[in-house]
Amino acid sequence: MTWNWEQADWPNFSYKSETLAPLEQQFLRQSGEFVGACKHMGADDQETLKIELISEEAVKTSEIEGEILNRDSVQSSLRHQLGLGAEKPGIDPAERGISEMMVDLYRNFGNPLDDATMFAWHKMLLSGDRKISVIGGYRKHEDPMQVVSGPDYKRTIHFEAPPSSRMRAEMTRFNAWFNDTAPNGKTPLPPITRAGIAHLYFVCIHPFEDGNGRIGRALAEKSLAQNLNQPSLIALAYTIERKRKDYYASLERNNKDMEITAWLTYFANTILEAQRNTIARVDFLVAKAKFYETYRDQLNERQSKVIARMFKEGIDGFKGGLSADNYIKIADTSRATATRDLQDLVEKGALTKTGELRHTRYALNLMATRQHDY
Repeated sequence: MTWNWEQADWPNFSYKSETLAPLEQQFLRQSGEFVGACKHMGADDQETLKIELISEEAVKTSEIEGEILNRDSVQSSLRHQLGLGAEKPGIDPAERGISEMMVDLYRNFGNPLDDATMFAWHKMLLSGDRKISVIGGYRKHEDPMQVVSGPDYKRTIHFEAPPSSRMRAEMTRFNAWFNDTAPNGKTPLPPITRAGIAHLYFVCIHPFEDGNGRIGRALAEKSLAQNLNQPSLIALAYTIERKRKDYYASLERNNKDMEITAWLTYFANTILEAQRNTIARVDFLVAKAKFYETYRDQLNERQSKVIARMFKEGIDGFKGGLSADNYIKIADTSRATATRDLQDLVEKGALTKTGELRHTRYALNLMATRQHDY
């Protein structure tokens, strides 16, 4: 089997720019929608949105690789990194490390790419890992760098990267390509075309012993931010994680040829979906603010506690909706009281109700307060 990096024209990827043109235009339109939506948010809500989006990306980019982090710990570390409060005790190195990387990406997106940046990210991500021989540097081991699955007796090789001896030359060329294709570079590329190539190109080199996926997705977001001249804050990892099998399948389909229109089309559509997910989060926070303007003085202590917990679940809410049992547990109250509280919330229009008897479920009624006037 021949991998793309073994071919004579590596790394000169080819693609049909006319296929991507309408997707590029849609990306710019949706970027404008995001900016417009944010204008309807107060300063505190904008700060909340920033923390929520960055922490969501931190958690989800790790989850894609099978690493489950505590969201509250990540948010605490993020707030500390951004100078918004003290970090709570007991933060795991992985949670602190991904937070540090995401904040560095947010603050320094405009800087040119170099080895020092990626070595720093790698140290942040893997500072607590004792299995990696090289942390903060490109891999040096002689064994093939392979992406595999299945048991040892029946392994499937999904990809094999260039040998470690080529890492210095490969990454020097990659960094030069990334900087040359920036908006002010020698050969600028459109936003999602550049981000898509950057991600595929980087993960095909696979320069680190571990952390390549997380750094590759960070590079895609750095690329988008440079083209927009502001942090993109799009829910890229969140969107990829929801359809993780499609992501890995698309990478595998495009690691053997230099013609990558299919990959770029997939990645462009993923970015567009990520933008829509981000805009939906802005809508959610605007609606949350309006909800509390309407109902804050109409809620008892139990209702306030449950409503706050529902908002904490985020845009997806409780899986299957809030049940009476959920309410009883969160509010620490009796079934009779929970029934009265829930009926009161439905009558006030704060919650909607679906189903009957034990199948009854409740959801926040945000439609009554949400406005789409941007």
